[in-house]
Amino acid sequence: MSEMSLVGIVMGSDSDYPVVEEAIRVLQKFKVPYEVKVSSAHRTLERTLSWVKVFEAQGGQVIIAAAGLAAHLPGVVAGSTSLPVIGLPIASGALAGVDALYAIVQMPPGVPVATVGIGAARNAGLLAVQILAAGREPLRSALRTYRRELAEEVERKDLALLTKLSEKAAAGES
Repeated sequence: MSEMSLVGIVMGSDSDYPVVEEAIRVLQKFKVPYEVKVSSAHRTLERTLSWVKVFEAQGGQVIIAAAGLAAHLPGVVAGSTSLPVIGLPIASGALAGVDALYAIVQMPPGVPVATVGIGAARNAGLLAVQILAAGREPLRSALRTYRRELAEEVERKDLALLTKLSEKAAAGES
């Protein structure tokens, strides 16, 4: 993006991108400038560390790090910056992402990584927006509107279900 990126999204493999796209959609919805990078904690460690330093130096404020399997990327990123890091475990391998979740959530004391559920890229994006909103009233206001819309959607779905059940009961169906 041409604007200074506030959120950096880094993933260990381009195969993670279909999951990460949901976080990108959230950032776009809230008009938060972001950048996306493929860089591995294992195969391109120096490149990863360099990207984190440049991102931070250019004013980046939050990093979402997506990884599957042993999921070292979020921890490596968190260990190399003072920026908040959100770990996004990706479902892969024999354990379907549970190994990634544990690797991310069980960081040692002093190197925290905020962690969302396996494949929960939408929540990763929303958490990044919430972190940024702490100092930005327009973003806080947009989040309040978003939450209100979520509540209204639940109410619409409840009403639709109740109507459907009432119609079935009136027709003698179970």
